[in-house]
Amino acid sequence: MKNKTTNEILIIDLEATCWENDRIPIGQKVDIIEIGICELNLTSKAISKKQSIYVIPERSEINRFCTNLTGITPQLIEEKGIYFEEACEKIKDEYHSLPLSWAGFGNFDKEQIFEQCDWLGIEIPFSYDYLNVMYEFKDHFNLPKMMGLKRALNYLKMNFEGNHHSGADDAYNAAKILREILQ
Repeated sequence: MKNKTTNEILIIDLEATCWENDRIPIGQKVDIIEIGICELNLTSKAISKKQSIYVIPERSEINRFCTNLTGITPQLIEEKGIYFEEACEKIKDEYHSLPLSWAGFGNFDKEQIFEQCDWLGIEIPFSYDYLNVMYEFKDHFNLPKMMGLKRALNYLKMNFEGNHHSGADDAYNAAKILREILQ
């Protein structure tokens, strides 16, 4: 995969409001609370510009279950969070994301970005050139079924670096898998 104008691909991983047994309370919707992002250079294979962008949920609240899973507390969002629309602008400004291909481990990240942009009536901060790393991994190694991020790393005899369900760490680890596929 090559970008028309650059040699980078962005890898993202979202953390979102969540509930035990996926029981979304009446009146609430899944909201992005962290956009983990990094950049993979397709020539040098270097992974860089890793960061977490914390996002203020506008349609739901962060509960104890969600905090236990992601480590993201309402206090963290209060201190470091920005609105989703601002987060999209930050991505466009800092990563020059519009012409770039982008990737995530599965389709949730793409679908949630599209859904939340649609809800707000704002431009999607990425191109329409999306790569599902989970599918590419399965396809590349001719596996009978999809597997999660940690199992895919184990398959490659790689360690998970950081904390699982940290958007920035999950994006970085997905980038390691993509880099391996592209070798």
